[in-house]
Amino acid sequence: MLSPVCSLVVPFTARDQISSNFPRLYKQPANFPPGPWALPFVGNLFTVNFKKIHINLTQFSEKYGDVYTLRMGQTRIVVLNGYQTIKEALITQGESLSDRPIQPMIEDVNHNLGVISTNGHLWKQQRRFAIQTLKYFGVGKRSLESAVLDEFKFLSTHIAEYKGKPFNPHLITNNAVSNIICTLVFGHRFEYSNAKFQKLMSMFDQSLQIQGSIWGQLYNSFPVVMRLLPGPHQTVQKIWKEVIVFLRTEIEEHMKDWNSSDPRDYIDCYLSEIEKTKDDISGTFDVENLAMCTLDLFVAGSETTSTTLRWGFVYMSKYPEIQEKVQAEIDRVIGQSRQPTMADRSNLPYTDAVIHEVQRMGNIVPLSLPHITNKEVRLGRYVIPEGVTIIPNLTSVMLDKNEWKTPNTFNPGHFLNEKGHFEKRASFIPFSAGKRACLGENLARMELFLFFTSFMQTFSFAMPPGVKHAMDYNFGITLSPVSYEICATLRQ
Repeated sequence: MLSPVCSLVVPFTARDQISSNFPRLYKQPANFPPGPWALPFVGNLFTVNFKKIHINLTQFSEKYGDVYTLRMGQTRIVVLNGYQTIKEALITQGESLSDRPIQPMIEDVNHNLGVISTNGHLWKQQRRFAIQTLKYFGVGKRSLESAVLDEFKFLSTHIAEYKGKPFNPHLITNNAVSNIICTLVFGHRFEYSNAKFQKLMSMFDQSLQIQGSIWGQLYNSFPVVMRLLPGPHQTVQKIWKEVIVFLRTEIEEHMKDWNSSDPRDYIDCYLSEIEKTKDDISGTFDVENLAMCTLDLFVAGSETTSTTLRWGFVYMSKYPEIQEKVQAEIDRVIGQSRQPTMADRSNLPYTDAVIHEVQRMGNIVPLSLPHITNKEVRLGRYVIPEGVTIIPNLTSVMLDKNEWKTPNTFNPGHFLNEKGHFEKRASFIPFSAGKRACLGENLARMELFLFFTSFMQTFSFAMPPGVKHAMDYNFGITLSPVSYEICATLRQ
């Protein structure tokens, strides 16, 4: 794969950019972290295996230490490993690492708008508004609990129709989880038979995998060249454009009957904010930003929780003794006469521990999202200049042998004390940490507990007869289990 990249006839503008940056690329800054040897121009793009790059980066730390450097194309990247190092960077020095780097593949879609990949005043305004609005519509409240439990009724009815026969849980689980964020953002859910919505769900997974692959890194490293070439990276642009058209249609429908005095959802509240701040020169609220913020919430609120639940099905089928212990606890505390509520959580320590262990072993966002230094920072004995991309390797924390008794084994005991009480660990950071921690963490935690507990109360999961457990994964922005079929049998 190396020779075609190196032999490309680079357009004049890109060639000039590479030439002007040549001294900067190859002159190592003083007191900069070490790292593996990098090839000219492409750097370490072909040093790592992008199908398991999180494992490669964790292995590099054994040789180069918890803070080391890679070069992807023209961009120097500092990789952080281990809980203490990541805590120091994202929490203790969080203000200096609160920005996101510009990634051309994302920038070509969102035009530096939205709430996830933006910076500065725009990001602060949009994040604050999103958190306040989601809280207003029930995140962390009983009203949203009811929406999750109602959605599970639709989902369980659909799954029960398979009568214990094998089925692929991917799209149906995505659809159910997405309906929660859709209720908050759009004010309504989508039927599982909605072909257009099902298509969108399937496209999310495809796009996130490509973005996390070598195609995504090539695009971000050589955008001028890659924009002109065919390949999977072009598919990403087509997918998100189609999703944005879908979102704009929803926004236009809201604008037809929007009532500022009676907001129904996030879009209505945003339209009110546009009207309220229209004369504020420092305001960042407009219809274009609404579309991009809606995209961020829609995708982030769909894929990660759904992926975690699908890992949960795999682990419960692989470890039936753990599944039975969870079900016994649920039967004892809740029984079969009512649905679980968040109030039950403190009385279900083993179930809670299993959910956390699914998150730890599932390792859903293995490399978090990238940060960039907005000023010079010191990490350990190294000085990181302003403008350097930082990758917090969450895999190195989730599988750290110094933090977990059996890091590579599914063990709910990691989250239980000697008395069997649930005990959350400081090194458990699946939602990252600091100022850029996932803004939907509270929503995700609620969904995971209610959905998982409801599944365990209602069904028993097992692989089809003669089928081995599929523990392999697809690496992308998220780490998802490979496509599989499973049997869900109704419990008596």
